[in-house]
Amino acid sequence: MDHTAVLALYDRDVREHARPDGSGARVERVGAVVRQVADAQGWNGVLWSDVDEAGADRAIRDQIAHFTGLGRDFEWKLYGHDRPADLGARLTAAGFRAEPEETLLVAEAGRLGPDAEPPTGIRLVEACDAAGVDLVVDVHEKAFGTDGTRLRHRLLARLAADPDTVVAVVALAGAEPVSAARMELVPGTPFAGLWGGGTVEAWRGRGIYRALVAHRARVAAAHGYRYLQVDASPMSRPILERLGFHALSTTTPYLYGA
Repeated sequence: MDHTAVLALYDRDVREHARPDGSGARVERVGAVVRQVADAQGWNGVLWSDVDEAGADRAIRDQIAHFTGLGRDFEWKLYGHDRPADLGARLTAAGFRAEPEETLLVAEAGRLGPDAEPPTGIRLVEACDAAGVDLVVDVHEKAFGTDGTRLRHRLLARLAADPDTVVAVVALAGAEPVSAARMELVPGTPFAGLWGGGTVEAWRGRGIYRALVAHRARVAAAHGYRYLQVDASPMSRPILERLGFHALSTTTPYLYGA
């Protein structure tokens, strides 16, 4: 894989020419900034920017004014290769709060390691309705300790409006949901994003997460998507790299008002 070329393709297709991630969202380009504006339950934030040192602070002030004028908390999704080099420090000075840094990993869907089957007693089920979404959200809340209200809203809306662009998978031990993850397919691009992979603590270390990655890779390849992309935490990065993912950059959410 040519890391530089794939990163440039990702920046162009997924960030600069982003598509809304739901029927209630819109993507806007204002000067050197690309942002998504959604309702209060959706994701609001800056996806891409091409600002220089002279214009960075003005661009930051403009985005704060825009989103606060709408009554929205928002995120500036900053990548390690974005410029200017001190953009993160400028965001912090303007009142943003940095979340933990993650690693942008990419793999070719058809070239991952051998398929990882779920361990004995675990079956994988795709969530296609409200009952399935409830299982995904249940795992999310138990695995990450966070409220899943927004996730439920976004998944249900996506399944209703664009069911061919999202795949949500639950790992069940009997009737108990123990792990879950989702994949967002980006039409018109070669990229599919892996999101939200989490396992209930008592079930970690058994290969369930690997099985969920392998399942989504097969689905992505079957739909003609070449690349899988993940914003990986320090916990998941080693697993994904062993499966064949490559680190291309870092990404840090900078939150305003949240």
